[in-house]
Amino acid sequence: MKISTMLSYSGGFKAAAQSVTEMEKAGLDLVWVAEAYGFDGPSLMGYLAALTSSVEIGAAILPIYTRTPTLIAMTAAGIDALSDGRFHLGLGASGPQVIEGFHGVPYTNPLGRTREIIDICRIVWKREAPVSFAGKNYTLPLPADQGTGLGKALKIIAHPVRSEIPVWVAALGEKNVEMTAEKADGWIPILYIPERANDVWGAPLRAGAAKRDSSLGNLMVTAGGLLAIGEGEEVTKLRDLQRSMIALYVGGMGAKGKNFYNELAQRYGFEKEAEQIQELYLSGKKREAEAAVPDEFCELTTLCGPESYVKDRIAAFKEAGVTHLQVHPIPMGDQSTSQLIEKVKNLAS
Repeated sequence: MKISTMLSYSGGFKAAAQSVTEMEKAGLDLVWVAEAYGFDGPSLMGYLAALTSSVEIGAAILPIYTRTPTLIAMTAAGIDALSDGRFHLGLGASGPQVIEGFHGVPYTNPLGRTREIIDICRIVWKREAPVSFAGKNYTLPLPADQGTGLGKALKIIAHPVRSEIPVWVAALGEKNVEMTAEKADGWIPILYIPERANDVWGAPLRAGAAKRDSSLGNLMVTAGGLLAIGEGEEVTKLRDLQRSMIALYVGGMGAKGKNFYNELAQRYGFEKEAEQIQELYLSGKKREAEAAVPDEFCELTTLCGPESYVKDRIAAFKEAGVTHLQVHPIPMGDQSTSQLIEKVKNLAS
């Protein structure tokens, strides 16, 4: 099992990037960089590529609506070249509030778009012929009746370092998870509970795997949570730090009836709690929404406790098929972040 982390740069990106160099020395395998509607992800990942030498760098995620498929492929190839073949392309649909509100682009057919983007990226990277693609969402070159008629099939000018760059998809819905298991190299779920993952996603994962090209190998999965190793209530209380994130996603990430994370919480068995969290959050009662998050939900989506407990949690994630344990390390006492990464890497080996 590999160890990954999501880069948190609330204290400043340059300082966070510098911390990655220390975690790299401790054995961190992969660092994920978010985009959302802050700074663009590729600029930050290029900076990381220049600072590091061995840790892999992943986009988690590049929204599928904000760039053309070929630009996504070019960006991935560019970061892969800067990092000497260390890039992972994470794709996701984001949500209608961000895509239509911040970008002004219709949030339509996310599943079909993702599937076609994966195909187009792989055509671009292989560079075997000029890019020609006829899909329901994207047609390359653009048909003459939709433009000037001067569109020409082209190859990417640069020669990608790799013709096969790992593609991950952030997916929650059954159809999207099935497509991910069929087409992608990796899967990025969120609020992942290993003990309940099979009940929620087992069927679509199996359905997608049945259609999967054997050349892709096994599907990679990254999941985990807050990590703290130590004794006493001081450590287990850190699980409460998960409350604000769960409340934000389950309660506020989307409108009522259009919140994928709320639906996930319900599928986990927290139906009443999910409804209450959303009602409170959308009413502006964020503190009350956080308090309504069940203790069990916090515990099952974190790794906080004594070393033996954390080892058991790691085993649960591994048993569920997680290949990249994604941790948010919180050092305790005189621990450093690097020491915590080194410890969890040993526990996961």
